[in-house]
Amino acid sequence: MAEHRDAIAAYFQRSAEVLARAASDRDLIAAVAAIAEAITEALRAGGKVLVAGNGGSAADAQHIAAELLSRYVQDRNPLPAVALIDPAVLTGIGNDFGFEHVFARQVRGLGRRGDVFLALSTSGRSPSILTALQAAREAGLSTIGFTGTRGSAMRDLCDLCLVVPSEETAVIQQVYMTAAHAICAHVERELGTSGT
Repeated sequence: MAEHRDAIAAYFQRSAEVLARAASDRDLIAAVAAIAEAITEALRAGGKVLVAGNGGSAADAQHIAAELLSRYVQDRNPLPAVALIDPAVLTGIGNDFGFEHVFARQVRGLGRRGDVFLALSTSGRSPSILTALQAAREAGLSTIGFTGTRGSAMRDLCDLCLVVPSEETAVIQQVYMTAAHAICAHVERELGTSGT
């Protein structure tokens, strides 16, 4: 039992250390601020945010879209955000065109110049994410990525990229959701007006 508690404590410690490194990393904080401003400006100009990820990052995509479309903290008008993870759409595209196209087809169908495509990939190497980023660039969307230190392939396709200082999937997700909450708070402060 003690070894289980030690493993749990070690995980908390690793998470806390990476969060502390992120909080004191001026470049990372600058990246989060730039991403927050880019999303704010796109929404202010009438654009929308499309968010995609695989596995746990798909759930994170839903979470981020919900914070924008519903609310983060304050009651306000909804902000247009879509998580590209509808099971019928994913399985239809995956079956007909291959899984690497599940997000790219949606970006081409739903995205417009001036929108933001936010891509989540802890490895930065997911073919479905890389293909979607390329499609977003071709369609004139702003491309933003959240990844870990191994995500160089993804960074090359992003206008702005948050690189979490870790290679551990779960820890990367924890940090980029912390960043996502900070971004949602910024967007809400800038654009939030009363409404339902």
